Amino acid sequence: MNIMAVSRFALPALLLSAAWTHLAAAQSGAPESAPRAVTVEGRYVLDLMGNVAGGDKRGARVLGNAELTADGDLDRLAGWRGARAHLHLLGNHGGAINTLAGTLQGVDNIEVAKGRAKLYEAWVEQDIAGGRAALLVGLSDLNVDFYQNDSAGLLVAPAFGIGSELAATGPNGPSIFPSTALTLRLNVAIASLGYVRAAVVNARAGVLGDAAGIDFGMHDGALLIAEAGTRTNGKLAIGGWRYTRHQDDMAACDGSGVPLRRTATGAYVLIDQHLSGDEHHGIDLFFRAGVSEGRTTPFRGGFQLGLLANGLVPGRPDGQLSVGLAQGRLSNAFRRMLRDSGESADAAETGVELTYQDKVAPFLSVQPDAQYIRRAFADGGRKSTLVAGLRLIAAFSR
Repeated sequence: MNIMAVSRFALPALLLSAAWTHLAAAQSGAPESAPRAVTVEGRYVLDLMGNVAGGDKRGARVLGNAELTADGDLDRLAGWRGARAHLHLLGNHGGAINTLAGTLQGVDNIEVAKGRAKLYEAWVEQDIAGGRAALLVGLSDLNVDFYQNDSAGLLVAPAFGIGSELAATGPNGPSIFPSTALTLRLNVAIASLGYVRAAVVNARAGVLGDAAGIDFGMHDGALLIAEAGTRTNGKLAIGGWRYTRHQDDMAACDGSGVPLRRTATGAYVLIDQHLSGDEHHGIDLFFRAGVSEGRTTPFRGGFQLGLLANGLVPGRPDGQLSVGLAQGRLSNAFRRMLRDSGESADAAETGVELTYQDKVAPFLSVQPDAQYIRRAFADGGRKSTLVAGLRLIAAFSR
């Protein structure tokens, strides 16, 4: 067994060992210590996912995702007032379940094209304007600050993380999982619950651990993105994005066969509201819709809708049940490209997901999951596919 193979299992084992140590310390009854200048957290997700009906091919795959994060208070560490730092290491391994399901939007949010260990995030954030604003510089996941429904976070399908019409843009995807990009982000608080934030993000994603590393030159331009909203009873927000450099049209070419160049733009709206109960025993509703110009991406838009129920099962206070509906609307340019290659496609791909997560130990959660997807085109298989899986999550914090 080579070094890379050993590393695939060493980090999960380390995280599980640390989690067990943390659990033992908590059960010993030791008093709580003062807040730390540095907080370290670890998380390992193991998925067993199977395409049980339809799709391209039946079968199962095992996927793994290991994360280690450190957050530091730079005031306490170095006397740098109002500043904090964040470091995030990521490692993925396992198979590709979507090669069996054959969907356009994917079915598992930890699936990657090639598993490797990498530096995922590394940034410093400084408070300004008396703490009413904050400026972040470094490698950052834009989906943490933009285009996110908190109540959709339990669902496994990638479409519930960020809209597909934005996720499928850029030279190699925007600054989201599994690779981030250099970012300059400003966040401004408005009154007690409102906010406005905007960012300039390198259009080409890449981090230490990727084959090409970090792109410091911004040779492909930048992604400009902004969002404004309020945290009233959850979140209500609108946002928009635009690339500074033209992108290739998916279908249209000039007389010599060179793709025409277009301005890639889009906008979205978010609704994430608490319907009843409290955060421990309550129900939240989320809705999100986005559109793009429909020329430079396979998707011209889409929506996601769903519910999150906390403490729904009596006697299981940590239990969470979530159901979601996601639809990605195909762009006319993408459908034309498929027709030119001999395929025909429906106007949209639609998926429904049902999942339940509960703790079986203080550091371990179990999450069964089921997804039904009506694919936009068959590509040699059946249009409908049914995916079932089990997710195990081990986590610790020090």
